[in-house]
This record gives sequence, structure tokens and C-alpha cells, in this order.
Amino acid sequence: MEGEIIIASSPVDTGVNSWGLNSGTKLLNYKACSSPRHGLTSVGSRFIASSQIPASRSASTAPIYFWSWDKPQFGVKSFPAEPIGPLTANSEGTYLIGGGSSGSIYFWEVASGKLLNKWHAHYRSVTCLALSDDDSLLISGSDDGCVRVWNLIMIFDVLKAQSGLSYLYSWTEHALRVTDIVVGRGLSNSIIISSSEDRTCKIFSLSEGKILRSIPLDSVADALAIDPGEHRFYAGCRDGKIYIKSLNAENNPTIGILFDHSVAVTSIACRDGTTLVSGSEDGIIRIWDIMTQHVVRVLKHAKAPISNVLLVKPTRQGTNLAHQLPLSKYVDSSEGDLGRNTVILPQPCWKPNFLSSGLMGRQLKELQENNSSAVAEMEVERLRIENKKLVEMAEKWKKLCQDQQSFYVKELLDHTKP
Repeated sequence: MEGEIIIASSPVDTGVNSWGLNSGTKLLNYKACSSPRHGLTSVGSRFIASSQIPASRSASTAPIYFWSWDKPQFGVKSFPAEPIGPLTANSEGTYLIGGGSSGSIYFWEVASGKLLNKWHAHYRSVTCLALSDDDSLLISGSDDGCVRVWNLIMIFDVLKAQSGLSYLYSWTEHALRVTDIVVGRGLSNSIIISSSEDRTCKIFSLSEGKILRSIPLDSVADALAIDPGEHRFYAGCRDGKIYIKSLNAENNPTIGILFDHSVAVTSIACRDGTTLVSGSEDGIIRIWDIMTQHVVRVLKHAKAPISNVLLVKPTRQGTNLAHQLPLSKYVDSSEGDLGRNTVILPQPCWKPNFLSSGLMGRQLKELQENNSSAVAEMEVERLRIENKKLVEMAEKWKKLCQDQQSFYVKELLDHTKP
């Protein structure tokens, strides 16, 4: 498996194709997939998950498939309670979140497949989901034009779970369906950008809980990507153009346009501010050099529209799905209250890791009974992961301190102005 790869899906059954980002070499085709927009995700870079478009409008459900990186056939097939559109997973692949056609959001524990919670989030279908950089907040968009922010820690609060989850913010500035959402990297001070069929992009502040700006577009944007430095963002539109918009300019935010697509742009992904990958309705994927704004490689997915394009760096070993349990259809009430049977493992506050107490108990008991070398191997792996997390923690704190310093300096300067 190459370092960083491109994976792409289609709304018709053409499978999921993969290519090496740097070489352009075609890798595996993962069979039997007709994925809706935002329905394809990488679960902790360990395996691929995708929701499926229902076989008919009257279908009461549609499957979710899991594929390991090295096998073209799906390894796990699950049937949720209703058709799921968008899917997303936290960065470690501990949990999977899906948006339903009824407006409900589903929250699964990946290791056990258990549905830990489900709540009614929107009045109409959920169209897109995104997680904050620290995995603590979920942002959802809907057919009802609403963008909402959810505190995932509240899912594990007993009283909140029983009385129903309440959103942290609800923004109703869009007049039509929300098509995409991206989130910046500023932790509590990060921004959220949403696009809609009303031909606008809205920029929201997480720290202030309000809209900052509304940017009009010449065409409907179905795909967004944000520059890692948060100086600009990219809007892939139905007129075949990708508009480059400044996040700082007030009067004329358009600083460039990428022209090479001849049909609607349906999905885009950005890599470290130097490379942009875009897919369109004609099944073509283009890789752009952002500095020169030129196409450096063209890939052919299929004779069908592209619904999703992702940039992923798979783990070397991936995950063997032979023992992976399918996702539960309903919240399991046999274990009693959610709060008493869910444990939040000690993790940095910005990267919560959730496992059910039942699953943890079974794993520990099995290891103790077997008394095998797996115990030592898992301990070494645990120490390696803990070391990695400590390094990440230091970097996060450094970035957080820089953000806070910039914020307070700005506030001080603003207050001292005559």
C-alpha cells in the first residue's frame, strides 16, 4: 500500500477505486458500492466504510459496508434502522456517526458495533456531517437549511441521554439545503464553513456561536475544502469551476478560479495546502498544484458521477474485519442506562475515546484467561500509542496557547484603539 492514496466512490454501483496520490497508480477496486454524497469515510485510516443509496424510494433501509484495505470484497455488512446518508468517524476510528433520512443522527461504537445513541437532530434529512479538529464537537447540515453543533461529551451524560440531546448552536441563515460543511483547526476558536443550494457560503465562529460572513457564489457549491493555514477555502460548484475564496478579504474574496472541469464538481479534498483533488459528474478526478493552479494528473474513476473523493494515509497493517461485528440497528437497552455502561477512557480532553464497559471487560478477561504473548504485544502497542498521544498532546497545547495569545492580543489592541 502506498503512503497517501485517493479513494473515490460513485452513486451507482461502480465500487470504490483507489490510486496512489504521488504515482497515480491504480490500486484496488472495492466491489459493490453505490455511495451517496458524504457517505464514504475512512475509519481511523484502518478500513473504509460507506453507506449505500437505497434500492428504491420505498426501501426502509440500505446497508453500510466495511472494506479492509487489502481485500476488494466487503468484510462487514450492516443494516441500520433507516437509510443512512453521510458518514464520519473520529480520527482514531473509535466511533462512527451517520445521518439518517428522517433527520436522526446515529452514534456507533466501532469495536462492538453497538449503537450507543440516536437522537432527532433535524426536521428533514441529514445531508452532511463534520467533526471538529479535537473530535469533541459534531456539526450537521440538513435538507432544512439548518447547521447545528453538538457536544459529543453530552452523549455520555445520563440525564442528557434520557431527556434528549440538545444542540450547542443552531444556525438558520441558509435558505435552502446545506450541501457541505468544513471545519478549521483552531480548536475552540475554529471556524465552520457551510455551502448551500441558496448559492452562498456561510462562515461561522465556534467561540462566538454566530455567523461572521456570508459569501455569495455564482453557482451552487456542492463541495468545500479549507486551506490548512485557514487563509482561503475552495468551493467546487455546479458550473464546473472551483472558486478560491479568501477568508480575510472583505470586498472581493475571490482570489482565483480553477477551470479545467467541464461539468459539475461534486467533491474536493485538500492536502497540506499544496495539492487539491477534485471529482466531477463525468467520473474524472483531477489533481491540482495549488501554487500554479494547474492540473498535474487526471484519473478516470468510471462512466458515472463521482460522489466522494477522499485523501487517506492507510495504516500499514490495516484491520482484519474477520471478527468485526456489524453495526446494531437499535440502541441496546439490555445493559441498562447508557451512562452506567459507557466508560470515557482517560484521553486528552480534545480527543475522547469511547468504549463500552462490557466490551472492555470481555477483552481483559480473555487476555487474562489465555495468558498468551498477545498480552505483551498489546502492552507494547499501548505504550507506543500513549507515547504518540503525548507528543500530539504537546503539539495541541502549543497550538492552543498560540491561538489564545493571538486572540487576547487582538482583543487588547481592539480595546486600546481610540
